[in-house]
Amino acid sequence: MANLLKKLIENDKKELKRLSNVADQVESFAGAMEKLSDDELRGKTAELKEKVQKGANLDDLLPEAFAVVREGAKRVLGLFPYHVQIMGGQVLHNGDIAEMKTGEGKTLTATMPVYLNALSGKGVHVVTVNEYLATRDAQEMGELYRFLGLTVGLNLNAMSSEEKRAAYACDITYSTNNELGFDYLRDNMVVYRNQMVQRPLNFAVVDEVDSILVDEARTPLIISGQAEKSTAFYTRADNFVKRLQAEVDYKIDVQSKTITLTEEGIDKAEENFGVKNLYDVENTALTHYIDQSLRANYIMLLDIDYVVQEGKVLIVDQFTGRIMDGRRYSDGLHQAIEAKEGVNIEDETKTMATITFQNYFRMYAKLSGMTGTAKTEEEEFREIYNMQVIQIPTNKPIVRDDRADLLYPTLESKFKAVVQDIKQRHEKGQPILVGTVAVETSELLSDLLTKDKVPHEVLNAKNHFKEAEIIINAGQKGAVTIATNMAGRGTDIKLGLGVKELGGLAVIGTERHESRRIDNQLRGRSGRQGDPGVTQFYLSLQDDLMKRFGSERVTAFLERMNLSEEDSVIQSKMLSKQVEGAQKRVEGNNYDTRKNILQYDDVIREQREIIYAQRQQVIMEEKGLTAPLMAMVKRTIGRTVDANTLTEEKDWNLQGIVDFAGNALVHEDSISVDNIKGKAPQEIKDYLYQRAEEVLHAKEEVLNSPEQLLEFQKVVILRVVDNNWTDHIDAMDQLRQSVGLRSYGQNNPLVEYQTEGYQMFESMIAEIEFQATRLFMKAEIRQNVQREQVPAGPARQEGVTEEETSAPQKPVHVEKVGRNDPCPCGSGKKYKNCHGKDL
Repeated sequence: MANLLKKLIENDKKELKRLSNVADQVESFAGAMEKLSDDELRGKTAELKEKVQKGANLDDLLPEAFAVVREGAKRVLGLFPYHVQIMGGQVLHNGDIAEMKTGEGKTLTATMPVYLNALSGKGVHVVTVNEYLATRDAQEMGELYRFLGLTVGLNLNAMSSEEKRAAYACDITYSTNNELGFDYLRDNMVVYRNQMVQRPLNFAVVDEVDSILVDEARTPLIISGQAEKSTAFYTRADNFVKRLQAEVDYKIDVQSKTITLTEEGIDKAEENFGVKNLYDVENTALTHYIDQSLRANYIMLLDIDYVVQEGKVLIVDQFTGRIMDGRRYSDGLHQAIEAKEGVNIEDETKTMATITFQNYFRMYAKLSGMTGTAKTEEEEFREIYNMQVIQIPTNKPIVRDDRADLLYPTLESKFKAVVQDIKQRHEKGQPILVGTVAVETSELLSDLLTKDKVPHEVLNAKNHFKEAEIIINAGQKGAVTIATNMAGRGTDIKLGLGVKELGGLAVIGTERHESRRIDNQLRGRSGRQGDPGVTQFYLSLQDDLMKRFGSERVTAFLERMNLSEEDSVIQSKMLSKQVEGAQKRVEGNNYDTRKNILQYDDVIREQREIIYAQRQQVIMEEKGLTAPLMAMVKRTIGRTVDANTLTEEKDWNLQGIVDFAGNALVHEDSISVDNIKGKAPQEIKDYLYQRAEEVLHAKEEVLNSPEQLLEFQKVVILRVVDNNWTDHIDAMDQLRQSVGLRSYGQNNPLVEYQTEGYQMFESMIAEIEFQATRLFMKAEIRQNVQREQVPAGPARQEGVTEEETSAPQKPVHVEKVGRNDPCPCGSGKKYKNCHGKDL
């Protein structure tokens, strides 16, 4: 271990030496840059851009580009980046994490790598924890970038799609992590190319990287949709299918447990629901409700597949016979069964799109970050994000006095001591920042100070809108500020006149946070840029951390010291180490939790990337989608024939194949068992595919418009894919919630999730291809069709909500002919019995 630590320290020293040498190169340009006029300095941007376009490596341009930004910052902002800031900028450009102490100028440090990477024209995202910081930095640093000839955008929650698109099109875009993730999910739900707002993810600089990539990594981003509007449709569909007759209106294939409507059943459905063609694209949802109601009524059996208890439909595990608590059938089947049994059809939100921050940010071509506290999570950053944490030296030595923890027996005695300390320091005028773990604690302390007539400000979740104003004044003489430990990240506390002589800012922690990073962040509010300061943590045996993770050694130590009197107090380095050990155990547990979440999300990530990539291809396609659609038809035919010819030839289910063909490929009356009898499986496949091609050619002749055919194909694929994908996402979410119970049966929940998730994905792909086949083959193209975006509800992540905007529609105007209308050819027959017979 000693050798390993020595090696790590030596490597860090070598890296810092390398960074320092490059910083020297940057500083060597200072004289030349200073001599340039504003226009000449601005002209450097065009000059460097041209070099990039001609193939120059950004690494080679770094010294000159950084020097341009330094000179620009001096002229526009009145700031000239220090040597250590140039070193930090290199770390960011390299795609790593720069750990820089509070007050070392991280915002200015980022301007250099942001400028350099913006020269490529591919876009740079600067990510902050809240919209206040994004707006502030976009305004302040934006002056510098615009002076140098670059465009700057700000992406906020309240913006329209057009405004967001303009922000993302800029060279540099400021945004919050939440908004970036939600925009990515929404972009993959749109149905037209011009509705997308983001460009490919190129380079991101994440401010407070530990907060965004670690603290918030346990909560995924979710866009959900409401299912309540479908309740009435399930009831109507259930009432309809209950009136149907077996073999007359529908056929059941017992072997494959599938059920399809006959031609008579289709006619009855069209009459009952007042539609001309059940298989029109616009009736996709109705077809879905009917299909699921048929399955619920005639395939799913009460007390075998499910039971009804206390007004709820509960699934029965087919292998164990036990009730599967918390599980629901996906794809609307559960609602259809609820309608069948006459119980309350549950209105539930459905997860339609989701992603974790880990998987979103790992999609950037290059990712970097900066914070004052990242070293404690170094292993996590390396393993999950492939980012190294480099500790950048401070510009001036730290002289802050970090005192050992004080331990009291009770909460009451601890807070009594805290109030006394605050009063004494306030009386001499020293500004004080008091850190609390919870809002309740901040309010309790505020009440105690009010009783003792100590004027103070409180900064917590209830008044975060005053954050900047409170933090800016926190370093003034006599100021007392109570804040939750994370409050004020990203805003420096600058000392007022005469405060240095009083000992600088005093930081008082009222208990230890479960993460050392948060404590270090609180300490770091004091002692910026070589300023004096003091930090002191107050603990009690009744603190949550001490009760949950205080070791036996601490307890034994306290007993030996006879710490029983109310006002007894211990200050010991050994105690601080024991507390730190408890924090390390909590951090380890939290890391395991985040890693576990990522392992589960990796399963859905692979599936998400496949579906999103295919959606993109469909949306971007300009020539035609006949080939991929017919490939779906071919695979659907193959699956069906294989499923019905697995046994010996005498037991082949030829009628099942014919029912499928009549339901999904050709007119029911145009095919029979005689057409496929005596053929080998491959011959049956070839025959059915040939029939499908005939239907396709007939459609193309009727339409005679490649543009309208392409639009119709896009409508079919996008509608089927989106409906099935959102159902699949929701089903995977439910599987994730229930799979943990498998551990009681000595099964690994993650392995079970991976296995079942893969099977569910394969089933979804098969269902997509079947539905696309049926829609494409059976629907009449001569109609008004329009793409529809799946309606989404709120987007959320730790209380963040926003409403999805509806997508603009783009109809295709074509003449519509109903199946029961007279055929346009003038034969006098119904269209379905004439030229529409094979459609």
